[in-house]
Amino acid sequence: MGFGLNPKAARWVDHSRALLFLYCFALCCLPQGSAAGQSANSPIASADADPVLRDPLLSSAYDHFYNMDYDRAVPEFERVLERHPNDPAAANHLLSAVLMRELYRMGAMNSGEYANDSFIGQAHRPADPKAKQEIKQLVAQAEGLEEQELKANPNDVKAIYDHGVTRAQFALYTALVERAWFSALRNAVGARHDHERVLELDPHYVDAKLVVGAHNYVMGSLPWSVKVAVALVGLSGSKEKGLAYLREVANSGGENAIDAQVVLSLFLRRERQLDEARALMHGLAERYPRNYLFSLEEANLYRSAGHVQEAAAEYRKVWQNGREGKYGNLHYEMAAWGLGELLRSQKDYAGAVAAYEMVSEASQPDPETLQKANLAAGEMYDLLQKRDLAMKKYETVVAENGSTPPAEKARQYMKEAYRE
Repeated sequence: MGFGLNPKAARWVDHSRALLFLYCFALCCLPQGSAAGQSANSPIASADADPVLRDPLLSSAYDHFYNMDYDRAVPEFERVLERHPNDPAAANHLLSAVLMRELYRMGAMNSGEYANDSFIGQAHRPADPKAKQEIKQLVAQAEGLEEQELKANPNDVKAIYDHGVTRAQFALYTALVERAWFSALRNAVGARHDHERVLELDPHYVDAKLVVGAHNYVMGSLPWSVKVAVALVGLSGSKEKGLAYLREVANSGGENAIDAQVVLSLFLRRERQLDEARALMHGLAERYPRNYLFSLEEANLYRSAGHVQEAAAEYRKVWQNGREGKYGNLHYEMAAWGLGELLRSQKDYAGAVAAYEMVSEASQPDPETLQKANLAAGEMYDLLQKRDLAMKKYETVVAENGSTPPAEKARQYMKEAYRE
């Protein structure tokens, strides 16, 4: 779907790219299904209507996916697609797994970054060209199957829904990988329109409310002046309606329930409804214990609520679980970074530097996190009047990668000690 924005309306992008970015991330943070979560009144309520949902591999693939074991989830989703080559839902499942595996490799999946708007200018590691090609190929494959079904029956509810899922995931790709804002917006709006059409044809198709609800929340969160401009091109939304839709999907027990819980938690954090968000994350952490991001986000939410001791305990628990191998090769060192930031905010500089130093103790720490931690450790050493140790840390930061913002700051602090 394409649409034009006049100059006045186009300025909404300058004011709300962060919300769009969050929206695109939220839309596809987990694989969306095709028909599992519908009311009994829906004409496609039963899994009998979709052979993909009856595939015994799907449950295993989901479990590996939600536990961030992408190297096992992707081959399983590939086998599901091999068994159902003409079903776009199977292509969408694989697309989601490949996309999220690449986003994780790029370092673009820390939910803490999405709690504010600073992430909008952050550049992570570039995407693997082979992964980009595979993602685009899967998008084309899914869209080709969907268009074929829609030519046969323009009111095919499942095909319309699947088409919206593909568009939503491509919006995520263009926003987080290509950083192409207008392309992401076009696909995000297209996904909303597809799923609104699904709800017109079948009001009981609860899963469709995930995309519609997320879009409503984002559009309803825009400043008033921007809402007026956006309304000129037919875009509108309501935060209340968006959250209500997401809660409905989250409580539905359907295939999109987990997706909705993650999206809802991200939005509730922005709304400062932290207890509800934390309860959602706690439940997900218990259900998927190998996904350290759920537990890490629970710690972040404790911190946001001002529960310092609880947050510190949760960060330490994630760190210890990682040291014991419960997360495999995942980047659990983010817990040490979070603990350092928490203690720093409490002006416990000695405790903070000890936490930052822990990042390097992980077997294969994320390079961006390690560099940030080394810079922060240097800053803490400066505040503790340990200039020699601070200088060693700054030298390490520059040696790791001299072309990054942390390296630029390190060079500055090598000339003049860091001060708050």
